[in-house]
Amino acid sequence: MRAEPLGNGVQVYVSDAHHFTTDTILLANFAAAKNGERIVELGTGCGTIPLLMIRDIAPKRINAVEIQSEALKLLKSSIELNRENGIDRATLIDPILADLRDIKSVLPAGEFDLVVCNPPYKLSGSGLTNPNKAKKTARHESECTLDDICEAAKWLLRCGGRFALCQRPERLTDVLSCMRAHDMEPKKLRFVQGRADKAPKLFLCEAKRGSKPGYMDVLPALIVEDKDGFTAEMRQIYSSYKDGYDG
Repeated sequence: MRAEPLGNGVQVYVSDAHHFTTDTILLANFAAAKNGERIVELGTGCGTIPLLMIRDIAPKRINAVEIQSEALKLLKSSIELNRENGIDRATLIDPILADLRDIKSVLPAGEFDLVVCNPPYKLSGSGLTNPNKAKKTARHESECTLDDICEAAKWLLRCGGRFALCQRPERLTDVLSCMRAHDMEPKKLRFVQGRADKAPKLFLCEAKRGSKPGYMDVLPALIVEDKDGFTAEMRQIYSSYKDGYDG
């Protein structure tokens, strides 16, 4: 276990099995949580996204749901570390050890403004399966499916509430159709490209609960690197989370 800086004095404990990636940072930025919102992250892992949120805003509460107890222990330790360092907003995070498929017995229906999820990218049984159970759970739909995630988000969100997630481009059709099937209309979409001349490697999508089909805001692609390294937008995103980041 080691502490990693997230900016403004906020830190997160990570381990070899439970840590965060660039995708995590981009999803937290894309979700754009607001002051006073009631938020749930499904599959929080070590809790990086809730910690990034309380770094910048004061939500009413963030319920951080995770099925793996070792990951949740890291988040609980991070909350205590940040509280001891004078960051009282860390106590607005509520770690919950639960299977998101059982969310109806864990959290109330229709009371949340924002649900966020960085889901497993690979279908169960597709590709090589990591023998490490923690990494398998994070990367493959072994513990839950996209349908399970959308069903949980639908249960949690109020009418007009937002659901934000990231996924690989090959799952785009799955995501959009699953969101709509669960009464969450896709309203904002952004692709992420390693370079301007490369195909997208990720997309970020936001849907609204109970919204009517219609206009979708397809944002310009987020380009990660150019000839000089990180693009200006990526430097802005990363400089806001990484203490000591110098570009």
